Amino acid sequence: MCRFDAYAGGMNTTQLALLALILGVAIGAGVTAIIVAALRARAQALVQTSSELPDGLAAVLSGMDDAACAVDSSGLVVATSAAASHFGIVAGTTLENPDLRALIRAVRTTGATDSQTLRLARGGISVDSRLVSARASTLGPRLSLLIVRDVTEQERLDQMRNDFVANTSHELKTPVGAVTLLAEAIEMAADDPAQVRQFASRITAEAGRLNQLTGRIMSLSRLQAADGLGEFGPIALDEVIAASVEAHFVQADGAGVELSRGGDRGVWVRGDAQILTEAVGNLITNAIAYSPRGSRVGVGVRSDGDIVEIAVTDQGIGIAESDQERIFERFYRADEARSRRTGGTGLGLSIVKHATQRHGGEVRVWSRAGRGSTFTMRLPQVDAPAADPHDKKKHKRKRRDERKTAKGAKGAAASARSNKKKSRPSHGDQE
Repeated sequence: MCRFDAYAGGMNTTQLALLALILGVAIGAGVTAIIVAALRARAQALVQTSSELPDGLAAVLSGMDDAACAVDSSGLVVATSAAASHFGIVAGTTLENPDLRALIRAVRTTGATDSQTLRLARGGISVDSRLVSARASTLGPRLSLLIVRDVTEQERLDQMRNDFVANTSHELKTPVGAVTLLAEAIEMAADDPAQVRQFASRITAEAGRLNQLTGRIMSLSRLQAADGLGEFGPIALDEVIAASVEAHFVQADGAGVELSRGGDRGVWVRGDAQILTEAVGNLITNAIAYSPRGSRVGVGVRSDGDIVEIAVTDQGIGIAESDQERIFERFYRADEARSRRTGGTGLGLSIVKHATQRHGGEVRVWSRAGRGSTFTMRLPQVDAPAADPHDKKKHKRKRRDERKTAKGAKGAAASARSNKKKSRPSHGDQE
């Protein structure tokens, strides 16, 4: 009996020990679970209340070309890209634009990425309104990412493209319609040779205008195309100026305008001689067309360090200050009626601008109403290539031929003017 009691007492002690062990493990596990849960809750609370940037975001923002920033839930800008300052977005300040704040609030409410097209003032100046595409997304419980991309230039190019198509259609339709009407008039006046000759002459003029317009459009398209130009090489400006001036002697003589050239000689640029000749020729054409009889048009070259200036000056009617900002636009005419009378297409100055830019330069204009205008093409100057004895002989021969051509052009202009005076009808013969 004593043995049994002792054995029972031993079993109770073992059971008590096991029970104590189990209780200890349970209590320890419970305490551990409570501690882990508390740590997790604390970490979550820190994340929700922290404005610390995710790893790598600051580096990404610093490398972005667009305006971008990280904004916390209170609207405070935490970090920005370099371009963000252009729209007045500065780190450590509140996001001021109400449209951007509304976009971020909507993203934080829905949790989905959203984008909008907005008009924003750039640099805090309300008159400098920019079209932007703003995109917002969440970076966590507290932070949002805002990216603002300036699409103003894209909008301007799209508008220019639409205007170009519309204006081209209109400009082409005018001479085509005139040719159609004149052809019908010829058919109706088939029994009147004088009328037929008159209408045929006008058809020829309209066809020439149409040919000039299409040629200008093709030249402009070639200048604007990324791969529309060939390799550039060293160009002697003396040859470019000589070719441009000599090609306009007849026009100048017919208009009673003296055409002369001057300035520095032996200047070289890098480019395409044909393109530069056309650009300078366009300036000369305009100068003659807008100059009164008895006035003078001058073409000069000036070397100024690494820059060479080609200036075309006239004593014409001048350009109003309000038009000077737009005269290089395609199809823009400061004087619509006069441009029509002189056969202008409205593309000449646009070709000058793009040709100069493709050669790494710029074009400037000075003008006063009633005093005349000066258009200046500024191009990078290059050193003259090494002289070759054979090239010198060819150059002398070429210059000799050019002088003969110039004399022939002047003689032809004088002859044409003389014939025109002889064949001019009396007042009684005019219609």
